[in-house]
Amino acid sequence: MLFDFFNIVSELKKIPRKGWKEKLGLQNPESVADHSYITAIMAMTISDLKGLDTQKILKMSLLHDLAESVTGDLTPDEISKESKNELENQTMNDIFSKLPTNLANDYSKIWNEYQDGKSDEAILVHDVDRLEMALQARKYRLEGLPEDKLETFFSSARKDIKSNDILEILDEISYK
Repeated sequence: MLFDFFNIVSELKKIPRKGWKEKLGLQNPESVADHSYITAIMAMTISDLKGLDTQKILKMSLLHDLAESVTGDLTPDEISKESKNELENQTMNDIFSKLPTNLANDYSKIWNEYQDGKSDEAILVHDVDRLEMALQARKYRLEGLPEDKLETFFSSARKDIKSNDILEILDEISYK
């Protein structure tokens, strides 16, 4: 039973972040697993500083893109937000069915909280997800990729991030 779950999870290592491929023409962009790992580290650190439920935030961060191990990295140009949410919810239910019931229920609850996006923990993970994208854009900028093509990633992050303290970090990332 766990083998099937672990096998699905491991597919994230093979899924490239499509926005980097399509908008920057990168042949070997970071993987979804790369992104998820850094998102989890950033969220853990900020959660500890804010005194939030870091254990929940770590689980949420590690689960937030897990559906992409099956669906691939879908961009807003390909699928509406509503359709993507529906597809990801169905996919996560299938993935969680590979786990013992108690874990499936626990992870499903955390996933649904993330999707709902209203708790402090969910807001933080959503914000840090966007912040990590901006951090990667900064890294690509330092590697010499065109500023005009990267600006869309910084603008997208700025538009989506809700908390002022995360926006302050974004300002640091964007202009260094």
